[in-house]
Amino acid sequence: MHDHLVDDATLEWQGVRYKTILDPAETGGAMSIVDSLSPVGSGPPRHIHHAEDEVFVILTGVCKVWVEGVETRVGPGESIFIPRGKEHTFKVIGDESSRHLVILTPGGFEGFFHAMATARYKIPEYMPDIEAVAAKYNLSFTGPPLD
Repeated sequence: MHDHLVDDATLEWQGVRYKTILDPAETGGAMSIVDSLSPVGSGPPRHIHHAEDEVFVILTGVCKVWVEGVETRVGPGESIFIPRGKEHTFKVIGDESSRHLVILTPGGFEGFFHAMATARYKIPEYMPDIEAVAAKYNLSFTGPPLD
């Protein structure tokens, strides 16, 4: 067992746990679903997915989602759609971790999480390395995380 694996199917990167529950191999590449558990205060830098639409379905906790300057709070039982090409980010707020499903169409981006967890890259120390890997997954970082 590798130290980036929580169990056989769950990865951990920067305190966030990722488990692919629908692999793109099962959908002919059409989509993937990642079950994510993110601690309070966590969230990525602003970024753009150039090839994938993304849907967040919140199961627990609350996320502040920022899409091209517009902030929305999304809580349990709610979802938000982020079209490909739109700059966005999110941050877990409140006092409870957020478990959410990340639905990606088409599938394939979930490989980025595996690459990050395997290399154990940290933000911001390894941003040049992270950006190089991100480019292979049609991802560009565009700004800082949310305050």
